[in-house]
Amino acid sequence: MYDPAQLRTFLAVAQTLSFTQAARRLGLRQSTVSQHVRRLEDATGRALFARDTHGVELTEDGEAMLGFARRILEVHEQATAHFTGARLGGRLRFGASEDFVLTRLTDILESFRRGHPEVDLELTVELSGTLHERLDAGKLDLVLAKRRPEDPRGELVWHDGLVWIGAPRLRLDPGRPVPLIVYPPPGITRALALRALELSGRPWRIACTSGSLNGLVAAARAGLGVMAHSRGLIPPGLVRVSERLGLPELGAVDFVLRHGERRLASPGAHAAADALAAAILAGGDRLQRGRA
Repeated sequence: MYDPAQLRTFLAVAQTLSFTQAARRLGLRQSTVSQHVRRLEDATGRALFARDTHGVELTEDGEAMLGFARRILEVHEQATAHFTGARLGGRLRFGASEDFVLTRLTDILESFRRGHPEVDLELTVELSGTLHERLDAGKLDLVLAKRRPEDPRGELVWHDGLVWIGAPRLRLDPGRPVPLIVYPPPGITRALALRALELSGRPWRIACTSGSLNGLVAAARAGLGVMAHSRGLIPPGLVRVSERLGLPELGAVDFVLRHGERRLASPGAHAAADALAAAILAGGDRLQRGRA
């Protein structure tokens, strides 16, 4: 038997690749997080993480445990809801950023709908900056989105590097401005891309603007330019071009969950938001490409 508390801690470390960040997410001491992981490794008889001075990485057994942990926790939550008689209802206004359009977020939402059929889930897909504004205005109950580097709000789902991506055969003329494929304001990756180029002294021009990820991906596949994107969410048909094209480093970005103010929520929305947030945190690694 694997302890659900230890499995939740394992997932938090696996998604953030940081014992410190996992402790903050879970509201635990870092020593407790380390203890949970050590006990889970003792129970499995396998090392789940490789740790060194550079960071934390999942081992092959750790990757395998991801799927087991998700399924165990999902069944655990279903059993708890069944025997406690807890049934969620009401209207839940959930906002997800464009970054997740091409990921397996739909699988998480489908599982949530099956488990909570009386919740009226209303999904809004928008730019991260716009979603934060709508949440602050009381128009959404829960948001899954990127946050700006200086913004401390939100519960970390995972931390990822930003990279430049483009078509595999893309070439840039070093004597001409960098052609950019970007979201419109208030896009967070747009702001980070422009700042990185300006700090490096590289001239740039806007080659394509679209509020749709599909539109940006189509432009990039056509070779119109480069775009800044999360390393863990690179769309099919596009590749990293940062080093090959000599583009500046972009830094990293946090994907977070933010709850709306309870006083602005509709009846039942707060409990439903908590349940959906727990499902996303349990399965958040599935939103990254290459993880089933």
